[in-house]
Amino acid sequence: MSVKKLSDLAKTIRSKNAGTDKITFDVIFREAEAYELVKRSGALTRETVAARLRIDPQRITDFVEYDPAFAIKFTILRDQPSGSAGDGDIFGAQQYAPFLDLEVDTAA
Repeated sequence: MSVKKLSDLAKTIRSKNAGTDKITFDVIFREAEAYELVKRSGALTRETVAARLRIDPQRITDFVEYDPAFAIKFTILRDQPSGSAGDGDIFGAQQYAPFLDLEVDTAA
């Protein structure tokens, strides 16, 4: 099995606020080949996102593979509203890190 890290295949991996109660994630690829490889591999699905973030899959409100932009986007419900007491990332901008070293089977 040959593997690459998602961060080696994607042009952009980011997270950000999507209102006060959600965080959205974008994984964007430069070319169709890398995008299709990740889709085929099954490395990035609702189930793998939930496992990687250690959250209940019910917290994933959206999961979209957007072919025209070579992008995968998913949105999760926050534990608590953005900016509330105890919120450690008001902008949701540091939540993408668990996906940087996600292994993708390039033989898929």
